[in-house]
Amino acid sequence: MSRYIFRRILGFIPVLLAVALFTFVLVRAIPGGPFDFAGDRSLPPEIVANIEAKYHLDWPIHMQFLSYLVGDDIVGTVFGGIYAETAGDSRGLIRGDLGPSLRYRSQTVNDIVSDTLPVSFQLGLLALFIGLLIGVPAGILAALRQNSWVDYTATFVAVLGVSIPGMVIGPFMIWLFSVKFGLLPAATWGVKPPWLLGFIPRNLGWNFWSHAIMPAIALGTGMSASIARLTRASLLQVVREDYIRTARAKGLRERSVIMIHALKNSLIPVVTIIGPLFAAVVTGTFVIEQIFGIGGMGKHFVQSIGNRDYPLIMGVTLVYTLLLVIANLVVDMVYGMLDPRIRFD
Repeated sequence: MSRYIFRRILGFIPVLLAVALFTFVLVRAIPGGPFDFAGDRSLPPEIVANIEAKYHLDWPIHMQFLSYLVGDDIVGTVFGGIYAETAGDSRGLIRGDLGPSLRYRSQTVNDIVSDTLPVSFQLGLLALFIGLLIGVPAGILAALRQNSWVDYTATFVAVLGVSIPGMVIGPFMIWLFSVKFGLLPAATWGVKPPWLLGFIPRNLGWNFWSHAIMPAIALGTGMSASIARLTRASLLQVVREDYIRTARAKGLRERSVIMIHALKNSLIPVVTIIGPLFAAVVTGTFVIEQIFGIGGMGKHFVQSIGNRDYPLIMGVTLVYTLLLVIANLVVDMVYGMLDPRIRFD
């Protein structure tokens, strides 16, 4: 297992480099630049040229990418000339520096990610928990009561959950629980959540459960519907296998047959989608974050494109890629726990 994990971690390096290269080239192919406009006015060409020189946007693109990877100091030392004269403070991706933000001048990309990623991570983790808590039992009940009212009800609710987007569920929950009954806060602008799911005194301005429950439900509803449908389809296929009939012929109780023999194998397709689903919900919750006023990372995925904030686009894309490959690694490890026949060495 340890050798397999080590090989997979080594495999992360070319994946991240490839994503960095393609993203770096593609974002610069978008028409316009980060300093073309200041508010509603266009900047004079001389000022734009000076600002671009400060951030090395006047360098050849291959030198810009090299500087992004290894840092300005190494580029200046190796190549000298104009690169040494204009070398800045960027330490490079290989040393964990994602560069300065071109839009938020007082912050670096590292600052933005460290401030917003914990928010989105906690929200995504709770949403995934809600999706699993609702979706897996609903899928199991629908499969075990196939073609009954339980199956039809669960299927109907699942289709309803997939069809209604979070942008509809979110405002409805705000109207019902915040405006109508006043049970939960509607938004959290300016409130920074703690780490570890809210284990922090309330007097610091954040109660995780009261602030996060509505957006987590709005996100988890769609996930639970998809998980329920996949669990039902997978379990229906597994219960028709020969080894399930053999287990029943041996006289095992139906609960043991389902929980021990059928359910573990039927959860493999569910676990497969959980990895990408978790990475997507952590980094792609822009609409829900806007509705509930949550300062997460989702908004930067959209706003950084419009702002042409090249380092921020690179930063959030690489964070998403890293979350995705780690989630897939965890999924592959869970495979071995669910099915002993799967070997890693």
